[in-house]
Amino acid sequence: MSATGPREKPDGKRPERPRVLLHICCAPCAIHPTEELRKENGSDVTGFFYNPNIHPRQEMERRRDALLDYAEKEKLEVVFDDYDERDFFDKIGDEKEPPARCGICWRMRLERTALYAVRHGFDAFTTTLLVSPYQDYGMMAKIGSELSEELGIAFLARDWRPGFRKAQQLARERGIYRQKYCGCVFSIKERSR
Repeated sequence: MSATGPREKPDGKRPERPRVLLHICCAPCAIHPTEELRKENGSDVTGFFYNPNIHPRQEMERRRDALLDYAEKEKLEVVFDDYDERDFFDKIGDEKEPPARCGICWRMRLERTALYAVRHGFDAFTTTLLVSPYQDYGMMAKIGSELSEELGIAFLARDWRPGFRKAQQLARERGIYRQKYCGCVFSIKERSR
């Protein structure tokens, strides 16, 4: 598949809808990318929730439950991968400060998403992390492009930041849980400073 259009079916007839795996960090950040991907070439979007960085576990469960509720209302299929904070701490090692820590975390989550996408026949992968004006868009686009090349699957580096505020407002109006920090234990401490 090209990242710009749907594939033709093997019989040469009607094109298939591109299958896109969307890494989701939380329900509010999923709103705008899900809408945009569904409009773009009529993509068939599946969510992928893998966030071992979220601390504490109760916070991860709140975000998961909010996503479950959102996904049911939006008829969005979501795959929930294993939660194990040790994965996060093992990967970041001694890198406790951003941007190094954040880059390792983004790569870990995007790599897991890309691998799942390849194994399950998706045409492309992307992430809701690209919607936040608080994240490093350039670094995430670079990581996604590197993984795309390594694994042979398209990465959709869409700049969804212009839709962030509107999605947050919609989440507020719909009563969707909106967290106050990125997710990891270090971001909790940074926020309190």
